[in-house]
Amino acid sequence: MDSEMQERAEYEGPLDLPDDYEPEEEDYGDPGPSLTDDILALLEDGKTYAEAEVAFQKSRAGFTANRLKGAIAIALGAFGVFHLALIAFTVGAVIALMPLLGPWGATAVVTILLIVFGVVLLRLLKGRIDDIRDAFSDGADE
Repeated sequence: MDSEMQERAEYEGPLDLPDDYEPEEEDYGDPGPSLTDDILALLEDGKTYAEAEVAFQKSRAGFTANRLKGAIAIALGAFGVFHLALIAFTVGAVIALMPLLGPWGATAVVTILLIVFGVVLLRLLKGRIDDIRDAFSDGADE
């Protein structure tokens, strides 16, 4: 028993490992990226993201501007067609009223009705503009 105890005293390791066991050497050579490397990579990624976002917004603005030009052209065409339709309605109203009121009477009635309708629209417009003006006033006038 004493010889086993003496052998055990000389051995420096766990007793349940095989005799030819050698512990692996720990490799401290490559610790990985440092905090500075991570921050620089984060800044580079942020710069790349910002450049991509700017490019995306430029392409979206170009697309929108192209579509807006087409929409304005279509809106102006529609406005022109409606304007011609209103002129045709006015001329038709004068022609339809001529047998009842004569040419001058029919022209006077249609003109007066159009002026009244225009004045009503202008008053509605003034109300809207006053609402907008009130929304942007500083409140000192009240």
